[in-house]
Amino acid sequence: MWSVQSLAERLVADEEYQERALPGVSRTFALTIPQLPPPLCRVVINGYLLCRLADTIEDDARLSAEEKDRYHARFVAVVEGDEAAEPFARELAAELSPECPATERELVRNTERVIRLTHSFNTVQRRALIRCVRVMGEGMARFEHNLSLAGLADLVEMDRYCYHVAGCVGEMLTELFCDYSPEIAAHRGELLPLAVSFGQGLQMTNILKDVWDDRSRGACWLPRDVFARAGARVDDLLHDHGSAAARQAYAELLGVALAHLRNALAYVALIPRRERGIRKFCLWAIGMAVLTLRKIHHNPAFSAGDQVKISRRSVKATILTTELVGGSNLLLRLSFAAMVRGMPALPDLRATWAVPTGVCDG
Repeated sequence: MWSVQSLAERLVADEEYQERALPGVSRTFALTIPQLPPPLCRVVINGYLLCRLADTIEDDARLSAEEKDRYHARFVAVVEGDEAAEPFARELAAELSPECPATERELVRNTERVIRLTHSFNTVQRRALIRCVRVMGEGMARFEHNLSLAGLADLVEMDRYCYHVAGCVGEMLTELFCDYSPEIAAHRGELLPLAVSFGQGLQMTNILKDVWDDRSRGACWLPRDVFARAGARVDDLLHDHGSAAARQAYAELLGVALAHLRNALAYVALIPRRERGIRKFCLWAIGMAVLTLRKIHHNPAFSAGDQVKISRRSVKATILTTELVGGSNLLLRLSFAAMVRGMPALPDLRATWAVPTGVCDG
């Protein structure tokens, strides 16, 4: 058993470690998470690193689907406190492919430090983190077994996929925000469905941007029904991605993603104006996603993610705009309308989109 003092010292060192680790595994979140109030920042960094560990299992090229199932289940047990972190980390690190990024390999080796912090948080925080990792791991395992270049069956299946890899993260963040602020907690019922939509908007942006990177590893998350309606096929995308039919399908998906980001803006509008850090954290993500979708819209024949990656100048412009209008819900709506002008039509998701089963449980 550690003494109270030695445990406290270890937790301080662990917190310093996770702050150092974050930029190595995500430049974007290394920019946005520190905008949060300090009590939230340390928990959200920890939550992100837990999700990154789950992603490392999912993305590894050498692990079979069955091995990923096993490591996902073991990781959930580690987060829940039912399995020791050190043996899990040691065995997983030895199995990772040589192509695994060094920063992610190092994160796996330091799983015990991340988990020690997880277990130091209050009951609400731990429950939110554990549930997110469980939902994410179960979903990743399910979709891994159906991985193919043929894409997903339809938009409903895309909703399910986005929920498991991003919507549940939105729920986790909302529970953490509600635990932090009673004023935010008063809107929990309104925030949770919007949080799932928020997560889907960000995830759809990544799916559309990273379509070629995903295909290189044998994966495709585009819905076949959208392409069929336009007269195109997902599995022919490599050859006709610049065709009119493929562009029509992409335009529909861009509109859906933007509609989810419009819901994300409604989410932000429910956050008290004085919580500037939380609002900036959300608004920077929304702004960068909209700018990415604009680049895709203006370059539909792109053949690599780097071709639609937003510039540092665009990131700085997003930050500046947020500083200028982030405190006014009206100005935010007007800014969003200006950014999406000329983009594909945004559907009314209140009529077409349903929150996946289980969103508000636990």
